[in-house]
Amino acid sequence: MISTQELVETASPKLNAIGPAFYFTEDTMQVGKQYGLDGFRFYFLGRGGVLGDVEPAVITSAFGYFNHQLVEHMWNSARERTDLSPREVGRLFLGCCQDFGRRHLSGVEGLDAFCAAAEAVNNAVDYAGLALYSGWAAEPLAADLPARAMQLAAVLREFRGSAHLLAILATDGVDPVTAHGLSSPGMWTTFGYAEGTMPEGTQQERDALAAADELTDRLVAPAFDVLDADGRTALLEGLTAIRQELPNMQLPSD
Repeated sequence: MISTQELVETASPKLNAIGPAFYFTEDTMQVGKQYGLDGFRFYFLGRGGVLGDVEPAVITSAFGYFNHQLVEHMWNSARERTDLSPREVGRLFLGCCQDFGRRHLSGVEGLDAFCAAAEAVNNAVDYAGLALYSGWAAEPLAADLPARAMQLAAVLREFRGSAHLLAILATDGVDPVTAHGLSSPGMWTTFGYAEGTMPEGTQQERDALAAADELTDRLVAPAFDVLDADGRTALLEGLTAIRQELPNMQLPSD
């Protein structure tokens, strides 16, 4: 049986690629436009809407890596442009996630086994300290398998993302802003930081980020450890099959 460490190391990059695949598709952006929200504002209010009608600082805390001034501007202006509450927008955004699954995953075999395994992991998570993940995990799962599979992939992606933020904060030598610059240099200005300000990253900072990645693996491992051999196979085969159905999507590298 594949070890829990190997399971986490193999599953995590696939979840990271699949989970956000629906964020900025044309279909998702069209839903946002119906309610007065452009793509970025729909993203902020939609992804963060599970936390409720909160102050921008709460969203900054949960998202972790964005410039706080960008978060404040996007969150406040998005609330001003729509008559819907953040929770309502959050459910619209979740609906886009589910509809994305219906459009792209209906031909994937083994989704029943994948969903059972992914749900087992999700049900085993300790919510403590994982605010954004907890908000997403609290939403009801879709009944149909393609939508359910995509929703679970997005939720488990938030699980690791929330745990990774904790790991960075707990690791000496690296902070969320530096970690973002080192991990996603192409997204530096998109996250609200000025050109020319991205840290080059010292070897010490890179080593600290690697240590935070290893800590993240340890933090999420207990939830994955609940799977037996069949469950581990179903999870990995399902993630591989889902990823293969999205070859033309502009997804993060895995």
